[in-house]
Amino acid sequence: MTLANVERYDPRQISNVGHHAIVVGGSVAGLVTARILADAFDRVTVLEQDSVPDDPTPRRGVPQSRHIHVLETAGRNTFEDLFPGYGEELMASGGLIIDLMSDFYHYEKGDFLADGPIRMTMYNATRPLFEQILRRRVVAFDEVSLRSECQFISYQIDDATATVEGVTAREDGSRERDINADLVVDASGRTSKTPKFLEEHGFDRPDVEEVTIDVAYSTSTIERPDDDRRNFFIPPEPGRPRGVGMFPIENGRWKTTLLGVHGDHPPTERDEFIEFAESLPVDEIAELLRTQPWVSDEITHYPFPTNRRLRYEELHEFPEDLVVIGDALCSFNPIYGQGMSVAALEALQLHHTLATDGRRDVGPRFFDRAADIVDSPWSIAVGGDFEFPETTGPKPSGTDLFNWYLDHYIRAAHSDGDLRDSLVRVFMLEEPPTTLLKPQNLWRVFKPI
Repeated sequence: MTLANVERYDPRQISNVGHHAIVVGGSVAGLVTARILADAFDRVTVLEQDSVPDDPTPRRGVPQSRHIHVLETAGRNTFEDLFPGYGEELMASGGLIIDLMSDFYHYEKGDFLADGPIRMTMYNATRPLFEQILRRRVVAFDEVSLRSECQFISYQIDDATATVEGVTAREDGSRERDINADLVVDASGRTSKTPKFLEEHGFDRPDVEEVTIDVAYSTSTIERPDDDRRNFFIPPEPGRPRGVGMFPIENGRWKTTLLGVHGDHPPTERDEFIEFAESLPVDEIAELLRTQPWVSDEITHYPFPTNRRLRYEELHEFPEDLVVIGDALCSFNPIYGQGMSVAALEALQLHHTLATDGRRDVGPRFFDRAADIVDSPWSIAVGGDFEFPETTGPKPSGTDLFNWYLDHYIRAAHSDGDLRDSLVRVFMLEEPPTTLLKPQNLWRVFKPI
C-alpha cells in the first residue's frame, strides 16, 4: 500500500478518545505520531532520551542523521497534510527543491536513466533540518509537550486486564517516576524494549524477519556553488558492491555518502575516501571531492547489518492501549531512503485506526493496517538486496523473477523517460511496484528495437 491507495488525512474523521497519550521517542516517527494523537487526546507527551538542540544538528540517538536522507513523495505529501506550509518553512530554513527528472542523475546497469517527460519535485535537506521543522511544528500544538533527556524505563501494565496504563521514566537523571496514560506509542526505533516486555508479561514475542545486507556508509560534506543542484545516485549492484549518493543540501553544500555492501565498506580517511569514489563508474563524484573545499575533514561512518521486520500483525494476543510504530516495527536498508516516508504513512494509518473504533484493540487493528504500508517498501528494499547472492534471510516469493524484470526495465529506462517516470513514482512510494508491470510498461521494456 502506497500514497496512491491510502486514504488521506482528515481531522474531521476523529473525535476525542482519551485524556493523555505518551509517545516514546522524539524522532520523525514519534513527531508525526504526536501530531496525529493531538487530534484525539487532550494531552500528548513525547519522551525523548536525547537533549534536543535548538539548531538542526545531529542527535546522539540518531547516528544515521549524519548521512544523506530522502523525503519521498509519500512522506512529503503527508507532512504537508499534517503541517500545512511545511515545505515553505523548510525552504525558508535553507532546504532546496530539485527536479527528480533532470537534476537527479541516477546511474544503474551501465548508464544514466533518461530524463523524465514531466517535472517531479523533491525536497533536499539534511535529516536534522527535516526533523527540526517537524519538531517546531509539533510542539506548537497546545496539546503536545516534549520532554527531552527523559529515559523510558518500562511500561506500566495491569496484568489482570492486560492493559498498558502508562510508563516509568527517568527525567534529567532524577529518580524514576510513573506517568499515567490512556495510550502509549513505542516509537523508540530498533532498540525497542517492547518484545522483551511482552515476553516478561506472558505474551508471545513477535516473529522477526531479518535480511542481512551488511551495508556501511561513510559521509563527508563539501562546498557547493549555489546554482549547482545536481544529485548523483549510484546504487551498488552485483559485480560492483560500491555505490554513492551525493545530494545538495542547505548552506551551499553537498553531502556525499559512500556505501558498500557485504563487507566492502567505505573508509573514513580523506585520501582513502576519494580513492573509493574513484572506483565508481561516474567520474564527477571523485572530481568534486578533489576540487571542492571540504567543510571539515570529518568523515562519519554508520553500519547497517540487516533489514529487520517484526511481525506484530501475526500475534494472537497483545496488550490494550499499546502501539508500536516506525523503526520499532520495521527498518530498511537506508539506501532506499524510505524511513521518514514509511513513518508518515504509518502515523496516517494510526489516525484512521483511531477514527474508526477509537482505542478498542487499537494495537492489533493498527498492526494490520501498518503491515499493508510496510509490504511495498519491504519488497523494494529486500528485493533489491537479494540481487546479491551473499544476501541471507527469508526471500519473498517472486523476488528473483521480479529482479530479472527490473534489470531489463532499468536498461530500457536508459533511453525511455516514461519508464523512468514510472520507476521513480514507485521508489517515491507514490505508486505500488505492480505499476511497473502495466501493459504499456511491459511493451516499452520488451518492444523490438
